[in-house]
Amino acid sequence: MDYQYPISYDWNTDEVVDVITFFECVEKAYEKGISREKIMQAYKRFKEIVPSKSEEKQVCGEFEETSGYSAYRVIQKAKNNTEIIKM
Repeated sequence: MDYQYPISYDWNTDEVVDVITFFECVEKAYEKGISREKIMQAYKRFKEIVPSKSEEKQVCGEFEETSGYSAYRVIQKAKNNTEIIKM
């Protein structure tokens, strides 16, 4: 991993940790596969921290730009799948 996670100075420490956890789940979906339940749980917490669609697009866009991993595609696949999410 040669990139940094997008974070906001408005988030407290717990929120930063939870956002990073969400992006780590996205990475796992691409690299190994992850259970739908785990990625959706992380996404639910991410949406509590980043409730606005525009901010979500910005943060996830920054992550995709630096990592090459699309959080949007992972979540779309998880919404339409029932078990393991593997990109």
